[in-house]
Amino acid sequence: MKKSYKIEVDCANCANMMEDAAKKTPGVKDCTVSFMTLKMKVEFEEGADVDAVMKQVVANCKKVEPDCEVFI
Repeated sequence: MKKSYKIEVDCANCANMMEDAAKKTPGVKDCTVSFMTLKMKVEFEEGADVDAVMKQVVANCKKVEPDCEVFI
């Protein structure tokens, strides 16, 4: 399953750090973060609890970029 989320991030480098953090989250198959469109596209592993995985994605992103927002 793939889902798209609106994000707020200050710079392209921060978006790259968020993307890397999200990709390392268990339950995430793939992720792309676009600074230009302010979107995060997440592909979840089969059978993953999307809500629980996204809460962890947000927590992991906040560790690398405390000012970021992911609107879930």
